[in-house]
Amino acid sequence: MAGKLIEGWQAADWPGEAPLEGRHARLVRLDADAHAADLFAAFAGHDGLWDYMPYGPFHSAAAYHRWAKEATAGKDPVFWAIHAEGAAHPSGVASFLRITPDHGSIEVGHICLSPALQRGRAATEAMFLMMDWAFAHGYRRYEWKCNALNLPSRRAAQRLGFSYEGVFRQHMVIKGANRDSAWFSIIDSEWPALREAYAAWLSPANFDAGGRQRERLSDLTQLVRAASDPAL
Repeated sequence: MAGKLIEGWQAADWPGEAPLEGRHARLVRLDADAHAADLFAAFAGHDGLWDYMPYGPFHSAAAYHRWAKEATAGKDPVFWAIHAEGAAHPSGVASFLRITPDHGSIEVGHICLSPALQRGRAATEAMFLMMDWAFAHGYRRYEWKCNALNLPSRRAAQRLGFSYEGVFRQHMVIKGANRDSAWFSIIDSEWPALREAYAAWLSPANFDAGGRQRERLSDLTQLVRAASDPAL
């Protein structure tokens, strides 16, 4: 036997159509006709959002609509529009991609959050809801990859509980430029403890009357990562 036998292994589920619902965020499958105009308005004037993306910036609602129509035409990636609590319109996008149920591997990517959504509880809960769905539906590896130069993305991955795995050199050519890719992951054995960390951070008791956090998510998730990797 070349590796440890996984007792009772069966393929994971493919992402469905049902919304992912939380206290602060609601994710629905991205629909170009229903969401593109509102998302374009949320992203407009913030061209830096697209610096590390293979597409964008978009300078018209029609151009963003065309992109969204093409992006949602296939089976993989599976895109979600992110609504913050109480908001009438979405203000962010994320996707599952490189979905491999036979191996229990799935990636989160194409994350684009408007400034109004960034750094809030809704954005963090959106990431939690996607992870929680994946591990509840049979996935054993949840990946995050980004341009190795994208320090905010690298910091976000580790804040969210992902463990750094290294850099794939000359991994891609994006917009005519080299991309070295930094790889991060969470595996199923880590998820129960990370899920508890998210529950503690998202608890209303973790925020004061002004909405300021009492305990940082990065501190909670670092404890879990340190337990699984003594080198941290």
